[in-house]
Amino acid sequence: MNETFKNHVYQALNKGLRLDGRKKEDFREITIETGVISTAEGSARVKCGDTEVIAGIKLSLGTPYSDTPNDGVLSTNTELLPLSNPDFEGGPPRIDAIEVARVIDRAIREGKAIDTKKLCVEKGEKVWMVNMDVLPINMDGNLIDVGALACIAALKNTKFPEVVDGKVDYKHLSKKSLPVNALPIEITVVKIKDNFIVDPTQTEEKILDSRLTVGVLEDETICALQKGGDQPLTQKDVDFMVDLAIKKSKELRKLL
Repeated sequence: MNETFKNHVYQALNKGLRLDGRKKEDFREITIETGVISTAEGSARVKCGDTEVIAGIKLSLGTPYSDTPNDGVLSTNTELLPLSNPDFEGGPPRIDAIEVARVIDRAIREGKAIDTKKLCVEKGEKVWMVNMDVLPINMDGNLIDVGALACIAALKNTKFPEVVDGKVDYKHLSKKSLPVNALPIEITVVKIKDNFIVDPTQTEEKILDSRLTVGVLEDETICALQKGGDQPLTQKDVDFMVDLAIKKSKELRKLL
């Protein structure tokens, strides 16, 4: 990105505007649709401007970890598909894909979104494994927030499959929902020069100095933090970014 274009972005932000006409604290229009994948136990599609993400939930029976014999297992995977953005390439998971998965996973895990003890079928022997896949269909920035919202919507949409003679029957879903206890919302606040924005586009992400992703629960408790970008943040920066994240999380939570 050339310096002339960067300066154009900076000048607009200094006037309180962004290239797409939004104010610094505005999200793009968001829509949520659930039950979009017939072969998944739960799924959701979230569109945020030109960013579109699908999250799918698959349940399976497996062996718990030895140090948590009473708990089910949660795993999160993100694949950055080349069809969603020309910057993405096929092959092994990219570092940024791994980061997106880990940051989304952390808020859901630390926010106790799922009561994992209710996933236990037989202590130390058999538990439900919850596998979340996050796939961008089109990527124009803010993949963490949009992906996290899709995951929460998909988890709420999830039903257990029937189990017949100890075997999972994926063709028939029961009426039993996944034990979702909390709805952690992730908000990423980006710092560009002296400006703070939410819901960055890919263009804005390419010139950010720092970013802070904040996981927020219904009672405004912070359940996760992840800092990104090359530049440091002051305590004043962090306080402002956390307060802004809490404020915006209330808006996104209403969409669920």
